Amino acid sequence: MSPERILDTAAGLFAQHGVNAVSMGEVARAAGCSRATLYRYFSDRHELHLAFVHREARRIGALLAGETDLADAVLAAVGHVRARPELLAWFGAADAGTTAELAQSSEVVGALGLGAAGDPDAARWLVRVIVSLLIVPGRDGAEERRMVERFVAPAIGRRR
Repeated sequence: MSPERILDTAAGLFAQHGVNAVSMGEVARAAGCSRATLYRYFSDRHELHLAFVHREARRIGALLAGETDLADAVLAAVGHVRARPELLAWFGAADAGTTAELAQSSEVVGALGLGAAGDPDAARWLVRVIVSLLIVPGRDGAEERRMVERFVAPAIGRRR
């Protein structure tokens, strides 16, 4: 049993039940491992959540690496999350608080924001913008693009 397989199993459970509704025992059962094995890799649910969010932020960050326009990068990040139920689950009403807390960890900020923003404060703010768009979406994609181009891109500047 690998930590990646456990995270993959947790992803399916998050999509089905919501993030905070999934217990460590449920993850262990679904992954086909003992709770002792699960706790060997993740000391508690918070650590499991953190590992999952970091892994997915790195994946999305890698997908965004080729984006040269800040607005395109922000909207692509939002689109990648919306396309995957196991990621979108993190932005529902019951799980948004957990997501907001984890979104400001250094690995998430580094994977999603720092490359686009150029400095740590701007990166943290950029990740907050992405989380905000996912928790409280615009009326449609055109409105979200207008808002990002009008307010976010000028505040942070173009990608370097």
